[in-house]
Amino acid sequence: MLFSDLDLSKTYSYADYLKWTFDDRVELIKGKIFKMTPAPNLYHQDISAVVFNEIFNYLKGKKCKTYSAPFDVRLLKKDSHLSEKKIYTVVQPDICVICDLSILDPKGCIGAPDIVIEILSPGNNQKELRNKYDVYEEAGVLEYWIISPQDKTFLKYTLTDGCYHASRLLTMGDIVTTNILPGFELDLETVFQDIP
Repeated sequence: MLFSDLDLSKTYSYADYLKWTFDDRVELIKGKIFKMTPAPNLYHQDISAVVFNEIFNYLKGKKCKTYSAPFDVRLLKKDSHLSEKKIYTVVQPDICVICDLSILDPKGCIGAPDIVIEILSPGNNQKELRNKYDVYEEAGVLEYWIISPQDKTFLKYTLTDGCYHASRLLTMGDIVTTNILPGFELDLETVFQDIP
């Protein structure tokens, strides 16, 4: 099967996703297929490596774990039952932090990570900023971090009473903290140091 064989107007489930054997990387958002952008550029990868490394090192000896893409995160609506045929959202965040290790399985994660981090790339901004925002909020992801290499900015959405609330826009010289990882600090000077 080729990606071009799919009917993009149809709604697909995780059960369908598991059958696909083509090389194209895709995500499912509410049953709709989104082709992932080509391989991330150098700056995207530099930022991903720095952020992942900072979180990974902080988590040594702690109960939470961090994963980087490609890593399937299957998100359920709050009232959904666990079934591959009833899962309509499968995303691959750039980085995620999971503190409830019971939601991990050999296929990845089923349920909401505590923190999801997306690094914007040219061509994926609408998907990240609109579609994923909605599914992360709906699934109960506690914090959604968006990093823009182009603008050298960081924005954090925090879930409060089922709705996201945005932090102020952070940039070079700012330090990112989170209540989910007490004592963790992410220096944005370090994150953006290799970005021209």
